[in-house]
Amino acid sequence: MDVLEILKKTNAVLKGHFLLSSGLHSNTYIQCAQALKYPEYAEAFGKRLAELFPEKPDYVISPALGGIIIGYEVARSFNVPFIFTERNENGKMELRRNFQIEEGKKVIIVEDVITTGKSTKEVINAIKKYSPKIISIGCIVNRSKENHIENLSIKSLIKINVETYEPTDCPLCKKGLDIVKPGSRK
Repeated sequence: MDVLEILKKTNAVLKGHFLLSSGLHSNTYIQCAQALKYPEYAEAFGKRLAELFPEKPDYVISPALGGIIIGYEVARSFNVPFIFTERNENGKMELRRNFQIEEGKKVIIVEDVITTGKSTKEVINAIKKYSPKIISIGCIVNRSKENHIENLSIKSLIKINVETYEPTDCPLCKKGLDIVKPGSRK
């Protein structure tokens, strides 16, 4: 399975001038929802990602919104419960809907795309009070420059190096190109 080819075929790889959830700008945006809207790709990505983890978790957890479909598919591959975090009225990520994690349970955090790891770190902070054992982090696309977040390894189906820019140094802004914010973060 060629993950990049599937992403391109489903129009998940966008070109233009984008404001990322991190606040950075980029000329490329990966909209995994375009590929995940096809059940056969969602299932295949979930199975393949689950195979990258050496240990079975007790839970798979994802941040809403982008990580929900792939997180569910990874959990389904492991046949374990899937839960997700979402933002409260103050914009802080937390477990809601009466989701809980028993102390010491093994957890894998799954995202669709990791750029800076900001959402993943928010999930980690949201579940700390439950004292889980976070095994690892997984994603479809790792576009960060790192292979770890808070000493946790990032397992990904594909690593893509895409330029990102601070808003003050963005060559796309200097060209006067309109910016688009396709992500779910407000």
